[in-house]
Amino acid sequence: MIESTKTKTVIGTNKKVKMTPSEAIVETLVAEGVTHISGILGSAFMDLLDLLPTAGIRFIGVRHEQSAAHMEDAYTRVSGVAGVVIGQNGPGITNMVTSVAAANQAHTPMVVISPSAGTPTVGWDGFQECDQVSVFKSITKETVRVTHPNRVADCLRTAFRIAYAERGPVLFDIPRDYFYGEIEEQILQPHQYRVDTRGCGSIESIEKAVELLVSAKNPVIISGRGTVDSDGIEAVKEIAEHLSAPVAVSYMHNDAFPADHHLAVGPIGYMGSKAAMNTIKDADVLLAIGTRLSVFGTLPCYDIDYFPKNAKIIQIDINPRNIARTHPIELGIIGDAREASSEIGKRLKERHPNIPVNEARINKVTTEKEKWEAELIELAMVDGGPINPRRALLELTKVLPDNAIVSTDIGNVSSTANAYLKFNQGRKHIAALTFGNTGFAYPSALGAKLASPDSPVIAIVGDGAWGMSLHEVSTAVEENIPVIACVFNNGAWCAEKKNQVDFYNNRFVGADIQNPDFAEVARSMGAVGIRVEKAEELGSVIQKAIKSNKPTVIDIQVDGTQLAPPFRKDALKMPVRLLPKYNHLDHRNW
Repeated sequence: MIESTKTKTVIGTNKKVKMTPSEAIVETLVAEGVTHISGILGSAFMDLLDLLPTAGIRFIGVRHEQSAAHMEDAYTRVSGVAGVVIGQNGPGITNMVTSVAAANQAHTPMVVISPSAGTPTVGWDGFQECDQVSVFKSITKETVRVTHPNRVADCLRTAFRIAYAERGPVLFDIPRDYFYGEIEEQILQPHQYRVDTRGCGSIESIEKAVELLVSAKNPVIISGRGTVDSDGIEAVKEIAEHLSAPVAVSYMHNDAFPADHHLAVGPIGYMGSKAAMNTIKDADVLLAIGTRLSVFGTLPCYDIDYFPKNAKIIQIDINPRNIARTHPIELGIIGDAREASSEIGKRLKERHPNIPVNEARINKVTTEKEKWEAELIELAMVDGGPINPRRALLELTKVLPDNAIVSTDIGNVSSTANAYLKFNQGRKHIAALTFGNTGFAYPSALGAKLASPDSPVIAIVGDGAWGMSLHEVSTAVEENIPVIACVFNNGAWCAEKKNQVDFYNNRFVGADIQNPDFAEVARSMGAVGIRVEKAEELGSVIQKAIKSNKPTVIDIQVDGTQLAPPFRKDALKMPVRLLPKYNHLDHRNW
C-alpha cells in the first residue's frame, strides 16, 4: 500500500475492491505519479474533478484548452512524466487539436482524458456531441475508447502504456455516464503493466557501429531529442571524446549536447550554426543518436547544402519507423539512445583503447565556432529601430543562468533564436518543433516551470504568437507560476512578411499587426509589465525579472524590417499572372 497526499489509496493491493469508475481513474492517475491535470472544468467530468483535491492532484484551470496540452507537452519534456489534460466533451476537447497534434510530432508522451457524449444520447447530435475518437485518430499514437465502466482503469493503463512506449499522446475516450456507478477493480502499479527501460539494440549492430566509427576519417555525431529524453548526454560525450568527434545537435534541440564542450559545434537546421554545417558536410561517417533526421531539420541553410550525400549514416532511434525514414543509412540500431551510446562507448574503449587525440580536428572545430560566434555578434550589433532583434537575443542570452529553461515559439525572431541559444544541460530547450504552430512558447513555459520550479523559465515569443497566448498570463498569476515572457514586438507576422518582401514586391496583405501596450495589458492582469526600447537595458530587466520570481511580461520593441531568411525558399515561386486584371502583379512586369 502507498499513500496519496490526503488519504490512503488502494494501489498495489492483491485484490479487487469496490469503487466508482471516477475513483478507479483517479487512483490509476495517482499510481502513475500524476500530480496535476490541466484543462477547463466541465460538467462531463465533474464527478472525477471532485476527487482530485483529496487525491492530492492539482487541477490547473487554463483560459483556453489549446494551452493545456502545450503546457503538458513541456511539462513532460522537462520532468519525463507524461502530462495529462482534460476538457468538456465536444468543444473543450476539440480546442486541444492543435496542441495535441504538436505534441504528437514532438514525440511527447501525454494522456488526453476525453469525456464524450453519454451513451443514451449518442447519435442524436445532442448538445456538445462530437466523434472525438475520429477527430484525434490521426494526431495521436492511439485512441483508447472505454467500452464499459468496468474497463475504465484497464483502458487508462493502456493509454499510459502506449503513450510511453510509442512516445506520443493517447486519447482516453470515456462516455460521460461511465464516470458513475459501482465496479470492482484492482489498482496496479505501473511496473505491472508497462516497461520503462529499453535496451541498447542488437549487439551485432553495435559491433558494426564501433568498427565504422573507428575506420572513419571524419566522424561526426548528431545528438537529438532521444538523447535528452533518455538522459544520455554523458554517454554521447564519452564517444565524442574517445574519437575526437565533433557533435552537432538536431534542429531545435540545442540542449542535446553541452554548448561549452570543446567538441560541440551547435545546432543544424533552419537558423542553426554555420560551424555545425561546415563540420557535418565533410563527414564520412555520421552517428545520429536519438533523432529521426527530419527533412525540414536537414534542409540547406545559409545557402549551405551541408547534409552529407555520401557519408555512412549510423542511426539510433527507439522507434523503428524512424530508421532510414528520411535519409538512406549504412546501419540502423533500434534502441534507447543512452543505452546504445553507452554500449558503443564501452566497446570502443575495450577494443580500441588508445585512439590518439585528433588535435587537427579539434582545432578546426574551435576555429569554425569562433568564426560563427564573431559573425553572430557582428550581425547583432547592426543598428536597429528601435532594437535589432538579433541584438535583443544576444543581450538575453548573455544574462541567462546555466539552469534557465527557454521556450521558443514559431516565427521570425523565435527561429533566429536557434542561432543564439546555448545550453549546457539537458531538458532546457523547449521549442515548438516541426508542427510549427504559433502560440506555443508561453503555455509551454508554464508547464516547464511546473516541472522545474527552481529553474528560471523564459519564453521567447513574437507579437503575433503572443496574441494567441497572452490570455494565459491570467493563469500564471492565478496559479502563481512565475515565468518571464519576452515578447519581441515588431508589429507584424514577420516570418510571412519576409515572403512578401522576397516574392511579392513588398505587397503586404495581412502581415501588419496593430498591438496594444503589452506591458500595460500584463499589469492589468496582475503580472509585472515592462516595456524595453533600448538594447542595453534588456539584460538588467531580465535579471530583475528572474530575481523577482513573479509572472512578468517584457514588451521588447524590435525592428520589423530586420528579417530572417524565408523558412523554405523552395516552397514559393515568383508570381505569374495570366488574367489582364492582375497583369501588374506579374513578377515579369516589376
